[in-house]
Amino acid sequence: MCTSVNSGIVVAACLTLLAACTVGPKYVRPSVAVPAVYKEAGAEDAAVWKTSQPRDDVSRGEWWASFNDPQLNALEQSLNKSNQNIAAAAAAVLAARALVRESRSQFYPTITAGTSITNQHLSTFGPQKASVTYSDFSLPVQASWEPDLWGRVRNTVKANSFAAQASVADLENVRLAAQSELAVDYFELRAQDDLKRVLDATVSAYREALELTRNLSDAGLDPDEAVAQAESQWKAVQAQDTSLGNMRAQYEHAIAVLVGQPAPSFSISVEPVKASPPAIPVSVPSELLERRPDIAAAERAVAQANAEIGVAKAAFYPNVTLTASGGLASLSILQWFTWPSRVWSVGPSLAETLFDAGLRRATVQQYQAAYDQTVATYRQTVLTAFQQVEDNLAALRILSEVIEQQDAAIQSARRNLREATVRYTAGLDPYLNVIGAQATLLSNQQVAVSFREQQMVARVQLIEALGGGWDAARLPSAKELGAKTPASDSKP
Repeated sequence: MCTSVNSGIVVAACLTLLAACTVGPKYVRPSVAVPAVYKEAGAEDAAVWKTSQPRDDVSRGEWWASFNDPQLNALEQSLNKSNQNIAAAAAAVLAARALVRESRSQFYPTITAGTSITNQHLSTFGPQKASVTYSDFSLPVQASWEPDLWGRVRNTVKANSFAAQASVADLENVRLAAQSELAVDYFELRAQDDLKRVLDATVSAYREALELTRNLSDAGLDPDEAVAQAESQWKAVQAQDTSLGNMRAQYEHAIAVLVGQPAPSFSISVEPVKASPPAIPVSVPSELLERRPDIAAAERAVAQANAEIGVAKAAFYPNVTLTASGGLASLSILQWFTWPSRVWSVGPSLAETLFDAGLRRATVQQYQAAYDQTVATYRQTVLTAFQQVEDNLAALRILSEVIEQQDAAIQSARRNLREATVRYTAGLDPYLNVIGAQATLLSNQQVAVSFREQQMVARVQLIEALGGGWDAARLPSAKELGAKTPASDSKP
């Protein structure tokens, strides 16, 4: 009896030591080239960006609020609740969490129970023919457990946990992309409203100019040709003014989809731009690796691929399975639950693949190649992130100068139009000069609206490129991922 107990203790101790073994490479975050500073942020411009302060990230969760536009704030809140792409990504997170719990279940034994009642009839042939009919009543309970000797289950849990973290980061990336797309569409719609205001004023001014030419023509001071020119100019601008409705409607419909509402029942009133361009905090480039959800997702994919190599390598080692069964079996239902009817069995089994024609080795190579692919994707994502930040910093720096120059051009165009109108009224110049001055002013005004639209879009895209208000510390831990009822998709 003592020998049996001691042997059991030795076996248990050996299994415990073996369970501490985990095959596969240790994960190390891939290295990437990170510049010390942003090149475009070297030229200080407080109106465009500012150096990030320690608490700048506190208010960046709802980053759109920095534009101080109540209508935009309301739309963004609606998007966060009703956007269907966000809802789909959130469902993917729940599925990924379930996979973590599924893989963790492999740490524990599987226990099954059942009952059966079998009637059998046996006959024998020979000199003495006989037959017997009997019933077999059984109530078995079976248990099996495969110890995780080589870390296959642990690596599977790690891989699924990393995949779940990547899905959370993907969710935040979808959310940030939708929020940014909404803000861009909103500012482009408001740019159409601003352009509409410019064209409405221009149509009114051209109508007054047409009346002037008619009065001069009626007085015999100007030929009818000037009236025709003025009328043509007026009608052409009217057509431009009317055509703006098409583009504005498309932006409005796009916003409706983003906030989860049917386009026919959604509308945004025409209003002047209320948003004020904020100065955007820009930190050092190394922080971008923690700020952008797409970078976090790519890095977690690398960790997942690394763990899957360990799962593939575990196939080279034997599998040990411990099984046990017990229950009741009897030929009589009256004796089914009596002590002599008990049955049991227990024992281990060992299985090892001796020949697979290189299958396992090829599988490991496949996962190693997949790992290399995720590393390259991660590094490319980081490079693209730096590019996007620099692109938008450059755009904001240049646009701030261009807008000042364009505003000066508008002032010159207005002065030129006043002079041309005075000279035409005095009979010194033909009306064609006035038309040219009008066209120049309108063109400059349209370009100014376009530049301001580009500026607002670049600010939104810079915030998106910097990761919005997110950071990698919000990724849930492996323990939180395994919770049955998670409170949220990411940490607050």
